[in-house]
Amino acid sequence: MKIRRKKASSAEVDMSPLIDMVFILLIFFMVSTTFTKDMKLDLQRPGASSASKASTKAIRVYIDNFGETYVDNQPIKTWAIQSKVRELLHSSAQASVLVIADDTIPVEKLIEVVDQCRLSGASDVAVVTEKEAG
Repeated sequence: MKIRRKKASSAEVDMSPLIDMVFILLIFFMVSTTFTKDMKLDLQRPGASSASKASTKAIRVYIDNFGETYVDNQPIKTWAIQSKVRELLHSSAQASVLVIADDTIPVEKLIEVVDQCRLSGASDVAVVTEKEAG
C-alpha cells in the first residue's frame, strides 16, 4: 500500500488587504486631525483680565514686533489688508477677524490694522491676548 504524501504548500499571506487598511487608517487620521493656523512668530501678546477663548475659524491677521503685517500666512502691506480680508470673508462662513499683535507695537499701528479689518466688512474684530492664545 502506497501512502501518498501531500506536498508541503508554501503559506503566503496576501499583503494587499493589509496595505489597503493602512492607507484607510492614514486617510482617517489625516481627515480627523485639526491643524492650527498660527504662524510661528515670536510674539509677546498683551494681557487682559476679561479675555475669553478665541474662535478657531476666525480670519487671523498678525502684526509682528517689527510692525510687519501678515494675512493668511503671507506678508501684506497695511493698505492692502482691507481687500485681502474682504476676499477671505467672502470665501468663509465666519465673519470675525482676530488681530494677533506683539505688545511692543505702537498703538497707532494696531488701530490702523483693526480699522482696515472693520472697513473690509468684518462684523467682529478682536485683539488676541495671552489667555486667548490657549
